[in-house]
Amino acid sequence: MSTVELIMLGALAIFGVGIYGLLVTRNMVKVVVALQILVKAALLALVAAGEATDQINLSQSIAMTVIVADTVVAVIGLALAVQVKRVVGTMDLTALSRLRG
Repeated sequence: MSTVELIMLGALAIFGVGIYGLLVTRNMVKVVVALQILVKAALLALVAAGEATDQINLSQSIAMTVIVADTVVAVIGLALAVQVKRVVGTMDLTALSRLRG
């Protein structure tokens, strides 16, 4: 098994951890963390694919762009979680879904 195949297998395992985190947790902060894990797994697979196709510079530059955009999304998501906690008093997503209406 080559190095790229091992990295892709690791990325798949990390992706599985992120999906599991999304399915199990109901806390808004933990959902943001699980999404971060998912994105990091996708970035690892992207860089491994760039290595496999000899376009490592392109894949690394795309990965850096995604990291910057993902950081902005994570900060906004955490700020939203803090505001929801301040106004509603809970960060439980099931409790928040009952607020519709």
